[in-house]
Amino acid sequence: MIKNLALLGILVLMTVMLAGAGEKTRTFTGDIADSQCALNIHSLTRSHTEMMKNKSMGGTATNCANYCIKYLGGDFVLAKGNEVYRLDDQEKAASYAGTKVKVIGTLDEKTKTIHVIEMKAGE
Repeated sequence: MIKNLALLGILVLMTVMLAGAGEKTRTFTGDIADSQCALNIHSLTRSHTEMMKNKSMGGTATNCANYCIKYLGGDFVLAKGNEVYRLDDQEKAASYAGTKVKVIGTLDEKTKTIHVIEMKAGE
């Protein structure tokens, strides 16, 4: 009985320690963009501005992001200024292509990937 209680105590302590070591839930804001524009692969401004001017990839940020994903092999990312975060839920991101959003999730610092818990239109 005492061994079982000691084992249970150790398991509870380990669970608490592991839970504390997990990533903290955070709120991120920015635009849902495609990785090509946001990472300057074909854009000098880290935005859809250049592509929208020549209308080769659509006249809106939404059209440009969707074009780059569909035809150029990009991924949806969250972009805010020079910060670009990969998103682990591409389906949720697709619904908000080219728009401002608020993302609630956890960040993997090594890969700069957000594990998306919730995504909604930003203010």
